[in-house]
Order: sequence, then structure tokens, then C-alpha cells
Amino acid sequence: MKNIGIIGGLSWHTSAAYYRLINESVQERLGGLSSAKCLLASLEFAEIERYQRADRWDQVAAILCDGARGLERAGADFFLIACNTVHIVADQVQAAVSIPLLHIVDATGRHVVARRLHTVGLLGSRWTLRGGYFVDRLRSQYGLEVLLPEGQDEEHVHRAIYSELTRGIVTESTRAQLRTAIAHLAERGAEGIILGCTELMLVLNAEDSVVPLFDTTRLHVDAAVDLALAE
Repeated sequence: MKNIGIIGGLSWHTSAAYYRLINESVQERLGGLSSAKCLLASLEFAEIERYQRADRWDQVAAILCDGARGLERAGADFFLIACNTVHIVADQVQAAVSIPLLHIVDATGRHVVARRLHTVGLLGSRWTLRGGYFVDRLRSQYGLEVLLPEGQDEEHVHRAIYSELTRGIVTESTRAQLRTAIAHLAERGAEGIILGCTELMLVLNAEDSVVPLFDTTRLHVDAAVDLALAE
């Protein structure tokens, strides 16, 4: 079994979910007392978020690069970044180490294509929606048409992530707003919805959508366990 490196703390609620889901998957596949071989570099999210707001992605990259180097030194065979938004600097982080990064968009794009969908809606932070790392990668590498939330829907999703979910807060009013954003994307032609923030799994499930949901956290985990257990 390969050692899975995880850059986490972005937020710690999601990191805890990654650790649980990875180990549940390994135990389900191997049985008995089996668990995953994991290494975690847990970063300070408040510092990262301040640099995001200041548009200092160079500083975000520097912090994540340090985390990736630590995982490599500790013996990780490959690594994940347990957060969608900071994949904005994924190329810089990958360049800092020799072990491979399992990119969250690739784990998601392959799964969506396997379901034979052509048009998807994307929910995520404002940086994820407006940056190119997610949408452009889905379009160029997986041939997908990507629809984005508009107006208040975009604002509601971003606020839900940074004001509530990253703090471990889940409210019914926020769930209702996210359901509305999903419904609007489906009305515009989305055949499925990508939950492009690792915290969205904390508040949404299949019952909240009239079209299939693709949870990037679970898809990332599945891809990581596949790679860890591959011969």
C-alpha cells in the first residue's frame, strides 16, 4: 500500500472527512483491521484565507509548497490538496516536489465523463468560479460545458463556504439557498452539479438536487484509494 500525503487544514473539518473517508474505503476494500497509510500536513487556514483575500497567491503557493516538501520528506508516495480553491496554485506546488499530485479536477472530470454527461453546473468559492484552474481544465481536458451560478446564487454559495461551512456551521436556510442555486443551474441545462468546494458535502446530498451531484471530496478520495492500492 502506498503512503497518501494530504495537505489539509483548509478547513480542518474537510481534512477530518478526508481521513475518515479514506480509511473507510480502505477497510471496505481490504477488510479486517485494514486502514490507510496517511501523512497529513495541516496548515493554518486563517493565514491562507488572508492571502486569498489580498490576492497574494504567491504566498499561498509558498505555504503549500512547504507542506508538499514536508510530505515528500516524510515518505509520501503521492499527495492530495484537500481543498478545491487552492488548486489555483497546484502547478507551482507540483513543481516543488518529485512525488505526483493527484489533482482534484482530474478525479472529478474522469468520473463525470464516465457518466456520459456533457453539461455540468459548478458550485464553489468565488475564486474557483472565476479562476481558470477548474473550469478551463474541465473544458480543455474533458470536453465538458460548464455552467456557473449567477447573481445572488454566486454570492450565496461563496458566503455559505467562508461564513459557515469552513467554521463547521450548517443551517437549513443556507441549505435552501444552495438548493435554489442548484435548481437554477439545472433549469439552464446542467445535467449534473459538481460540488466544487470540499465543504459542500457537509450540507448537501443527493436529495437536494434534481440532477446528479458530483462531490469532489468523495471522488478525490476514491481516486486516492485506487492509487494507493494499485499494484
